[in-house]
Amino acid sequence: MSVDGPTLETADPGQVEGSPTEMEMVLATTAPDKPIEIPDRTFFRIGDVSDLVGVKPYVLRYWESEFPMISPEKSTTGQRVYRRTDVETLLLIKHLLYQERYSIEGARKRLRELRRDGQLRTFKRDRVLGGEEHLARRERLQRLRDQLQELHQMVRQPLHDLFKL
Repeated sequence: MSVDGPTLETADPGQVEGSPTEMEMVLATTAPDKPIEIPDRTFFRIGDVSDLVGVKPYVLRYWESEFPMISPEKSTTGQRVYRRTDVETLLLIKHLLYQERYSIEGARKRLRELRRDGQLRTFKRDRVLGGEEHLARRERLQRLRDQLQELHQMVRQPLHDLFKL
């Protein structure tokens, strides 16, 4: 059986009719859906950040060279250690580059404008982290966790201590 034109094995991505181009695959994987839940930790390694942001570690290293506000510290073993604010900034950069379609220079300029106008934190919260609804949901979850811990402690106490029999 002969096939006219390139096949999946011989073609570059996007040459085979019906196959997605590389850009379409990138856009499909970065389509805005639900807000990112950043774990409640102080420090993150590059692999963790890569998984959270949804890009390869080499992309994160490239963004470090292009965006001066991202400067993770190095651990004693030489690994990059990102803070929560770095992760939020990286998510914002991804949003600007992939959803709003800024160039690297345009995204850098937009971040400078947001920082200068004092809107960077608000912009991160609204565009990347899910806005007020997300914060309210997070606060409700924290209250629920606190109540569950209190209930757990009550259950662990002997009955005669609870009811003062």
